[in-house]
Amino acid sequence: MKLVPKLLSVLLLSQGALAFAKGNADTIFYGGPIITVNKTNEEVQALAVQNGKIVAVGTKDAVSKEWQASTTKVIDLQGQTLMPGFVEPHVHIMVTSVFEGLGLNLSNFTLPYDTLDTLSQKLKAGLKNVPSGGWLFGFGVDPSRTTPFMAELTADELDKVSKDVPIFIVNQSGHIAYVNHKAMELAGVTDKTPNPAGGGIYVKDAQGKLTGKLIEPPSYLPFMAKMPNPTEAELFGAIQGTLRKIASTGVTTASDMSVGGNFGVDKEIAIYRAIFAKNASPIRVRGYLFSEALPAGYSAIKPNEGDDQLRFIGIKYISDGSTQGLTAALNEPYSYPKGSSWSGALNYKDADIYASMKSYFDQGWQLSSHSNGDKAIDQALNSYSKLLAGNPKPQDRRLRIEHFTVNHEAQVKKAVKLGVVPSFTIGHVDYWGSAFSNHIIGPARAKRIDPAGDFKRAGGKFTLHSDTPVSNVGPLNYVSEEVTRLWQLPPQKVLGPTQAVTVDDAIRAITIDAAYQIFADNIVGSLEVGKQADLVVLEKNPRKTPPAEIRNIKVKETWIDGKKQGWQ
Repeated sequence: MKLVPKLLSVLLLSQGALAFAKGNADTIFYGGPIITVNKTNEEVQALAVQNGKIVAVGTKDAVSKEWQASTTKVIDLQGQTLMPGFVEPHVHIMVTSVFEGLGLNLSNFTLPYDTLDTLSQKLKAGLKNVPSGGWLFGFGVDPSRTTPFMAELTADELDKVSKDVPIFIVNQSGHIAYVNHKAMELAGVTDKTPNPAGGGIYVKDAQGKLTGKLIEPPSYLPFMAKMPNPTEAELFGAIQGTLRKIASTGVTTASDMSVGGNFGVDKEIAIYRAIFAKNASPIRVRGYLFSEALPAGYSAIKPNEGDDQLRFIGIKYISDGSTQGLTAALNEPYSYPKGSSWSGALNYKDADIYASMKSYFDQGWQLSSHSNGDKAIDQALNSYSKLLAGNPKPQDRRLRIEHFTVNHEAQVKKAVKLGVVPSFTIGHVDYWGSAFSNHIIGPARAKRIDPAGDFKRAGGKFTLHSDTPVSNVGPLNYVSEEVTRLWQLPPQKVLGPTQAVTVDDAIRAITIDAAYQIFADNIVGSLEVGKQADLVVLEKNPRKTPPAEIRNIKVKETWIDGKKQGWQ
């Protein structure tokens, strides 16, 4: 039978790997451990790439014999390790770009902690760079990591930095901000201004006077409206800097969980599309639209619109606040201050969040709920249970809960039954574990934060993330922390040893399981024939490295579609 070329190509493509011309690979890797993260966690000797896809994995002799040509680039790993590119399922690319790229970065993940005096010195230094008519805008103060514990900025403290320049400083959690009196004056926020909808609070003292503390992003809006916007060139530069920084950690795919949260949904989608049209991103991006930024009846973009480079797949809700900021919604009161009756608050009424979720769920969007406290987790699980009622395959919807910080074993079992995949900010253990255990929620609740062990035992999946700018992107750091569960502050202790998992489990949480969570496991997350050649080259093999030292392994290269990315 004679086949015309077009028909022949269709038949070949329908047969998967047979669509590739054997003996003509573009690149072959060998000479170091190649961790596939397939179902059996197999390590192989060689991997071949053609036209951006993996066409062979196996022994060096077999791969070379079948795929190597005179034009094939053969790369000797020289003992280095090849793995699937890491998948970061929860970042805030636009927010990080604005906060860290354009603002004064006050984040401190090292020891010793800051004090109000050192923060004041940093703010005064930053004041020198504020142009006439500008604002001093910063990010990263953290009372739970300040000496003395829970020392907070106030309008009066910020007035000591400047009474003339408006100051707006966002807490490390992103759920709290601090302003001086000049900023309140310009924003038109007074002692009589009502709290905004969506969980926003203008905090007042016992006399009903504004303290300068703001809770939840809706309370930021009057201030952000008065702040000068960055130029397009400044914003694009900051975003590209953030994308390169993420890629440098070995990440090849990341999910922005708050598209629209800064400049509106349509504008941020347009920014992303412009970046990818210029081939200016070193990583793939999956986008979740920020629910609070969506106008009623919004339908300008459809679920899964986009391609394998940039795709918009979900709607993100913020159900409560920050555990370390004492704003997460708990079923029992916080342990700090001693004798407190405060247990945080939900940002939505049950009926309201369910109604909103249902409208997007019915359209086909994936849903994600930021739920730090057990009360917020209950709300999310109850809403999801109603949405999935009668669905014989709830796992097909892959509904998400972000953080899942303060929790109960029954919630884990319910989540697994519903096919819910949580993503843990494992930095909660590292950077805030001592504060949670010794002060904020007490040891009994603290030992259960980020319950990877329970999800593993219950047969569920989980993923690990940074929530940048809340903590720094670093998948290898997540692996170290998830396996050791050591908190940072001396004397170091293991927080909840029963929630630790193996190195292989943690690796899956930053590769194939994270890819599954964002509906990308068909193209990335493991090194298997037919998948995109998204790869990371590591200095050492994390499976052969002491767990506490995995975080120190250097990322040497990242590859996407078989092309080395120039992020360095």
